Amino acid sequence: MRILVTGADGQLGSEFLKIKSDHDFYGFNKQSLDITNLEMIKECFDKVQPELVINCAAYTNVDGCESNQDMAYEINAKGVGLLAGECIKKNCALVHISTDYVFDGKKGREYFEFDTTNPLCVYGKSKLAGEEIIKTIMKKFYIVRTSWLYGKGKNFVKTMLELSKTRDSLEVVNDQFGSPTYARDMAEAVVDLISTQEYGIYHITNSGYCSWYELACKIFDINNIKTDVVPIDTQKLNRPAKRPAFSVLGNSKLKYKLRYWEEALKEYLANTQF
Repeated sequence: MRILVTGADGQLGSEFLKIKSDHDFYGFNKQSLDITNLEMIKECFDKVQPELVINCAAYTNVDGCESNQDMAYEINAKGVGLLAGECIKKNCALVHISTDYVFDGKKGREYFEFDTTNPLCVYGKSKLAGEEIIKTIMKKFYIVRTSWLYGKGKNFVKTMLELSKTRDSLEVVNDQFGSPTYARDMAEAVVDLISTQEYGIYHITNSGYCSWYELACKIFDINNIKTDVVPIDTQKLNRPAKRPAFSVLGNSKLKYKLRYWEEALKEYLANTQF
């Protein structure tokens, strides 16, 4: 299958280009394919002639979305609509990567694919708007929600390791819970999913969950780093965007569960140069 990947230099997009499979992946970064530019979309479709598109392009700066709402909706909603429209014209299926932040975190237990959405922040609202566009106009789609992704580039794991080099202690929130997800595991699961042609909404994360504080502690423990981690409440940070307190994603549709987040994290730390 000929597969076009947007956002191909990001954490998840870059992983698809490394996968060994029967598919042919064609990656485009923001410079070569801006999903808010219809002409660029058409040119890439004409060049690749894809049978499926994996959209990893997004504006993911959660706090930045609060002060740049127009940009958030331009990329996470309008751009998604343009991409979906071209997929329809070319009879091409679409995989769209979405987020746990479409939920408000008030349920107190894991969210499944059929649960009611209620995003708290502009990032979550703009990502949900993209989902709704796809559901409204398309039939051949996979909306795949994930959480706390880490891989290539900037992410929480790398940030913690960098800060530990210059600080004796770090304050990390202990009242937000999610499932840390290794981008490589996520990409492999998506490739498995597209072979089913069972379209719809899916949740894909590594198994288990923790708080950001627990994740930081585990990162330092694996790397034998002595930096103290101090648990704090979210309110103390006073961040611009509201985050869900418990946004663990439950998988009721994928045929199998991914490995536990601790195991995936160990592999990532062992095989990544920081």
